[in-house]
This record gives sequence, structure tokens and C-alpha cells, in this order.
Amino acid sequence: MSDPTTVRYIRYSSEQETTYLPAIRQMISKDLSEPYSIYVYRYFLYQWGDLCFMALDGKSNLIGVVVSKLEPHRGGPMRGYIAMLAVKEEYRGKGIATKIVRMAIDAMIERDADEIALETEVTNTAAMKLYERLGFLRSKRLHRYYLNGNTAFRFLLYVKETAASGGIYDDGYESNESQNPTQSYSRVS
Repeated sequence: MSDPTTVRYIRYSSEQETTYLPAIRQMISKDLSEPYSIYVYRYFLYQWGDLCFMALDGKSNLIGVVVSKLEPHRGGPMRGYIAMLAVKEEYRGKGIATKIVRMAIDAMIERDADEIALETEVTNTAAMKLYERLGFLRSKRLHRYYLNGNTAFRFLLYVKETAASGGIYDDGYESNESQNPTQSYSRVS
């Protein structure tokens, strides 16, 4: 394992597909429960590659990745979506996931996101703690959401006051979770 101080953070670009797409697929397949085809990766990376960020070690090996998108949600707010996040096991706990997720959040905010959503398994306590530290709120419990039968939580991060106050949309989901609707993300440099 390289020294974490030599970690480089870069934005994905299509010129890097040959070098990094196989490594991204391998890392995500190892860590996430969903079996994604090459077409799912290309769907995200071809359209929203500028919202995907990678962490590289001192030898330019992939050690972390976040895959995201941004589009109008049900004709209303611009919703960012964090589809996939993975960090090699030996690099966890060093702030790499936090850094690349913040980079993705900042990029979505720069492109006028109103909110950002994601799902994670209810058993993935490390991911839930990460997202809650970043200001995400649990929005809904999704019973048997994943193909493996596991349940998920949907998390939302409101990045604009109008989204946080519920003033521009109704996402169509009921929630039993108590939320602080005025909590919003503040960019961390």
C-alpha cells in the first residue's frame, strides 16, 4: 500500500476508459452487491464522466471511485445521483471516500443540482455514517431493493434552500424517518 499522502484525485475522462474502466468494474464488482454490466458503466461514464472521480495511488493505480449523474427528476428539480462508490479495502478509513464524494457533490452543485440522492444497503454502516457526516438525510427504507434481496435506505442531500423546504417538488415517497428539512450541504474545500 502506498503512503496516503501520495493519493491523487482526478476527474474521469473518456480518454482514460482503456486504462481505468476495467479497474473501475473490478473494484465495484468486488465491493457492491449489484452485478452491473459494461453497459451500465458506459451509461454513466459516457454521459456524466465529468461527475465521476477517481483516487489513484503513487503508481497511478485506482484505489477509489465515485460514479454519479445529474438530470431533472420527474420534470422538477435537478437531482444528482451517486450511483456507485468503492474504495480498496486497505485504503479505507483514510478519508478517500469522503474526498471523492465531496468532489462529486461540488461538481453537481456547480452544474446547478437542487438535491443529491443515493441508496445504500441498511447493513453498510460505514457508508451510512459517511453520507450522514456529509449532510445526507435518510429519506426512505426500500424493502428488498437489491437483487440479492437486501434492503436499502435512500438518502437525500438538499443543496438548495427551496429543495430543503420542500418548496419545489414532492419526490413521491413517504417517509417514516424524522428529518431536519432545513439542513443543507455546505461546501468543504
